[in-house]
Amino acid sequence: MFTGLIEELGIVKSIQKSESGVRICVSAKKTLKGLKVGDSIAVNGVCLTAVTISKTIFRADLLPETIRITNLGDLTIGEKINLERAMRQNDRVMGHLVSGHVEGTGQIKERLVNGNSMAIKISMPAFVRKYCILKGSIAVDGVSLTIQSLHRNGMTVEIIPHTARMTTLGVKTVGDLVNLEADLMRKSLKT
Repeated sequence: MFTGLIEELGIVKSIQKSESGVRICVSAKKTLKGLKVGDSIAVNGVCLTAVTISKTIFRADLLPETIRITNLGDLTIGEKINLERAMRQNDRVMGHLVSGHVEGTGQIKERLVNGNSMAIKISMPAFVRKYCILKGSIAVDGVSLTIQSLHRNGMTVEIIPHTARMTTLGVKTVGDLVNLEADLMRKSLKT
């Protein structure tokens, strides 16, 4: 489990593709502290397993399903990504409960400056939208956000300057894909 509060931006160092899948190598600092082989780490909101770790990098494997339903299959070398270590059972939940099991992707349709914040309009598939409510939580590329408005084919979220600086949402542009995970509590109530 994660909280949706990004700890740092990592950088994709390499992408190794083979018949069995894809392995990414990510440079990081803060999220490597205390990380062990086999631990979970959220990469753009996707729960991955650290398969090798050194002082400055970790590697993780992407399954075909992960590549199919998330934006991780489109990663490029040098790209910044959102990173968060799994929470401990005694941690406070500062964002909302995020499983790292992304349902699908949405596309950024519009970015508008709104005072000291930025409104981001994102399309989303119907199977994600059915779990969304006005003022409810959603993880966008792993970032815990509040849904400001719902549209027929998507939603609008707003980010403050701190979130723009500390996450990839500050640099994503119109047309970019983002990973979406509806609120775990809301999904539990709907099923």
